[in-house]
Amino acid sequence: MPFDLQPLDVDIETTPYTKAVRDNPERSDHWVLNFGPQHPATHTTLRLVLELDGERVARATPHIGYLHSGFEKLGEHHDYNQYVCTVSRMNYVSPIANDICWHHVVEKIFDIDLTPRCKVVRTIMAELGRIQDHLLCIGAAALDLGAFTGFLYGFNERERIYDIVEYLSGQRFHPDWTRVGGAMRDIPDDELFKKMVKTFLHDQLAPAIADIEGLLNRNRIFRDRTEGIGVITHDEAVAWSLSGPLARSAGVKRDVRKDEPYLCYAPNWDGQGAEPVKFKVPIAHGGDVYSRYLVRVEEVKQSSAIIEQLIDRIPGGSINTDDDAKLNKPDKADVYGSIEGVIQQFELTMTNRGWKAPIGEVYGCQETANGELGYFVVSDGGPRAWRVHTRAPSFINYQTFPKMMEGHLLSDVVAILGSINIIAAELDR
Repeated sequence: MPFDLQPLDVDIETTPYTKAVRDNPERSDHWVLNFGPQHPATHTTLRLVLELDGERVARATPHIGYLHSGFEKLGEHHDYNQYVCTVSRMNYVSPIANDICWHHVVEKIFDIDLTPRCKVVRTIMAELGRIQDHLLCIGAAALDLGAFTGFLYGFNERERIYDIVEYLSGQRFHPDWTRVGGAMRDIPDDELFKKMVKTFLHDQLAPAIADIEGLLNRNRIFRDRTEGIGVITHDEAVAWSLSGPLARSAGVKRDVRKDEPYLCYAPNWDGQGAEPVKFKVPIAHGGDVYSRYLVRVEEVKQSSAIIEQLIDRIPGGSINTDDDAKLNKPDKADVYGSIEGVIQQFELTMTNRGWKAPIGEVYGCQETANGELGYFVVSDGGPRAWRVHTRAPSFINYQTFPKMMEGHLLSDVVAILGSINIIAAELDR
């Protein structure tokens, strides 16, 4: 069930200054400033055109960036397994979560039910991805406001998650680990994997979060720079279709894991009556930069609790489905040791005969660190999607920046932008 973080006493009424600017939109003493892409806070990929009245922002026009990867179009040219290499690069901060979400949607097309082992491991990795994303957001937001030590607290622990991802998938930065109906490979050693995860949660993550809270929660400078800044109300968050911490910090009680449960968030996930994992959805009501920080910190704690519930319950058996459609790539031993394995590998990788997706369309989504990540996929029965559209949370959330920024000081740009946690590769259109 959702629970409320400590509400903040924030005045969210329109300021007299903002009203004056709206009444006189063409004031001659305004001047234009290009903020980014060179500015460190825009990570060399975003450009903000700010109309300034002295030190205050009268109008902000965000541009969606300069990556131009064309990731949605690539979905029409890659098969259902190959495209995972593209989706992991849409959010390069927590790519494992994008991998899991993409194949979650594809498996809805093929009507595939995952094995219990796969569901548990995917849930653990999805939550590690959420922690990974939030640590960078919290640390970078602190860095943008001058708290360099806070950045180190968050960034050091991200490296431990990379160690776990590398052990699981063989790749450190872009794991590309999931496959239709399972994964590209199973856990090399269950006990070592469990030890790595437990050591991270207990010995590394918990002290780091305590250090971050001790540094920032009651820090006068940090709170002065974040409280009452970039406010979005509950109704505005709903109207803008916001999701994730941005919406929950404004009192919107929605989390896809609760409202449309999947993997181990759903009841009976193992087919034998297993209870879904228990966790709380943190809700704040300030709708400002500080509230978003509080929500993210609490979500890290809840993700850690979810992993604790599952890490000693990883079932045995195969991580890949044993389906009749032969959608899974065979083990290398079968490829090298049997003619059936060679044929299945050849048809899935070299010909158009391996994929026989039903003709139709489907939308699926998961709760990632920035909110609802969804894919709308249209299938024409061929080996790859006929059309792929991505509901990227950063793209939806970024549209609110002009509303948040209006009437604030130029120095508030970095605070507000950091609290939205824009991942520029998700903005590409």
